[in-house]
This record gives sequence, structure tokens and C-alpha cells, in this order.
Amino acid sequence: MPVQNAGEPFVRLTVQEAREKLDAGELSLVDVREPGEYATGHLPGATLVPVNSVPQRKADLPGDRPILFVCAKGQRSALAAEFAAAMGFKGLYNLEGGTDAWRDAGLPLEQ
Repeated sequence: MPVQNAGEPFVRLTVQEAREKLDAGELSLVDVREPGEYATGHLPGATLVPVNSVPQRKADLPGDRPILFVCAKGQRSALAAEFAAAMGFKGLYNLEGGTDAWRDAGLPLEQ
């Protein structure tokens, strides 16, 4: 069951919850790692917007669906979700455990 901690403007999703929502087309996917990390493997269909550029790249964030942010472990994506919330975005999600958890679950990555 998705978790929203008090004070966080985003909902934390497990790998399985994220996969179900992505498979259903319910979420846009934004990878906030650095380009070199992204190139080593990312969730299929992820758009690269490095965390430190999120505040300057509001126009590059999808506005048509809720956004799932992902990084390597889940910390930078939480920060990106905080940035997006401060810019007025709603429907924000963070992948718990990040790309590492996705890979560890045996799910596919793109290069």
C-alpha cells in the first residue's frame, strides 16, 4: 500500500506498486540521476532531468499525468519531488529504493 509520510508532498511507492502504475499508464517517469548513471541503465521510458536541474526545467516535467521520480536509491528523487511540489505540481511519487531496488527485483532496464 502506498505510503505518504507526514510533511512529505509525495507518496512512496514500492517497486511492485510502481510497476503496476507504470504498466497501467498511470504515471510519467522522471529519472533524476546524472547522465552517466542514466546511461548505465534506467527504467524503460524514463525522461532524464538531473535533480539539480529540476527547478530550472519545470517545462520538461510532464504535466499530463502524476510523476514518479526515480534515482539510484530514493533520496535524490525525494528531493526532486520536493522541488516539483514547490513549483505547484501535484500527484508526485517517489520510488522507494530507486533504480537499485528495481534492478534487484529483476525488472528490466533500458540503456
